[in-house]
Amino acid sequence: MELTSLTATSPIDGRYRNKTEELADFFSEYALFKYRVLVEIEYFIALCEIPLAGLEKFEQKYFEKLRDVYREFSPTDATAIKNIEKTTNHDVKAVEYFVKECFNELGLEPFKEFIHFGLTSQDVNNTAVPISMKEAHQMVLLPMIEKLLNRINLLAFEWKQVSMLARTHGQAASPTKLGKEMYVFAERIENQLDLLKTVPFSGKFGGATGNMNAHIVAYPQVDWEEFANKFLKTKLKIHRQQTTTQIEHYDYIAAYFHNLARINTILIDLCRDIWTYISMDYFKQKIKEGEVGSSAMPHKVNPIDFENAEGNLGVANALLYHLSEKLPISRLQRDLTDSTVTRNVGVPIAHMLIAIKSLLKGFDKLILNESKLAEDLEKNWAVVAEAIQTVLRRENYPNPYEALKALTRTNEIISQASIHQFIDELEVAENIKTELKAITPENYTGLQLL
Repeated sequence: MELTSLTATSPIDGRYRNKTEELADFFSEYALFKYRVLVEIEYFIALCEIPLAGLEKFEQKYFEKLRDVYREFSPTDATAIKNIEKTTNHDVKAVEYFVKECFNELGLEPFKEFIHFGLTSQDVNNTAVPISMKEAHQMVLLPMIEKLLNRINLLAFEWKQVSMLARTHGQAASPTKLGKEMYVFAERIENQLDLLKTVPFSGKFGGATGNMNAHIVAYPQVDWEEFANKFLKTKLKIHRQQTTTQIEHYDYIAAYFHNLARINTILIDLCRDIWTYISMDYFKQKIKEGEVGSSAMPHKVNPIDFENAEGNLGVANALLYHLSEKLPISRLQRDLTDSTVTRNVGVPIAHMLIAIKSLLKGFDKLILNESKLAEDLEKNWAVVAEAIQTVLRRENYPNPYEALKALTRTNEIISQASIHQFIDELEVAENIKTELKAITPENYTGLQLL
């Protein structure tokens, strides 16, 4: 069966292809080949710039032609590497042979043995993968998170004056502002983005077991540690781990994934709150002509975008936690378990992308039902009891908490009339009674944070 969006096993490349296709430039097999070719060619150019004995005669005019090999890398080129891999049964060796063929085409045969010189496959993989992750983060994921953050901030500002009954333990609590409750999520996301900026994308570059053995035995006069640090910093634009085994520690990648997981947890919290507000009729949803909410109940308009987002965020976190816990662990100097796992680094990011786009779509459908928010406040005059007893404490009134508890901790409906009757019976000055009667569920909302 031909692979299409309908026959794909994964919904990332099937049902949700239109939401995730931009990630193919960073996390597909094609992309992995492209980034490996980039590393091999930039490494060769860096060796020429030392210069090593044997490369003194290499002409710099060919540098840009070599860079064109990865800049113009095509699916046809990826297929060529895949065909070589059928023989080598080793994907990085296939990349090396592909680059050597490119050297042959450019008439650079005398220099091609300096391709992959002194390297192990993980020098290529453990730089190619973090480069792809860094670029995907900067070009796709971070802009989407920031777009969502901006949307949340706009909604917080739009709803900053909308009073709302708060609920703690599911019960009526001191009123708040809807905008402030949205800004809670904005601040939490901002905090996590600040932490995320501190996590570098790092790579390993040190030969077979991390000691640059082959480099040193061939050219002992070269400061290979300085070379490797400079190569990763200036050419590949990533941080180099100084002391490694055959593979990168993956500790920074684990920190990155943990950070993304915390952002997702915050967004799951947001999804569930909005879902609950919709169920409470605080929000209605725009109706689109032709859409069906239920196959059986014609009246339903379901909060599907927030449910879709919550589900995909959960899948993303399951994978992010597995990646974070598995990748930093490798037997002795290296086992192969990281190889298959790192091929999945784009999967949780894809699920995040699906979720963020669903959230944005869901927010666009929301219609604030202010009358329902006002109705709930009016039904819950008991929430001003906190305000009244606090003012009475200020006035040194005896046992104010207990007095309000006796009034409000009952199954009877507490109304404005019953609250005002209670105030009228207090033995306090008239100006205090006036002050207390001015407190309502709608205006008892505390700080104006926005």
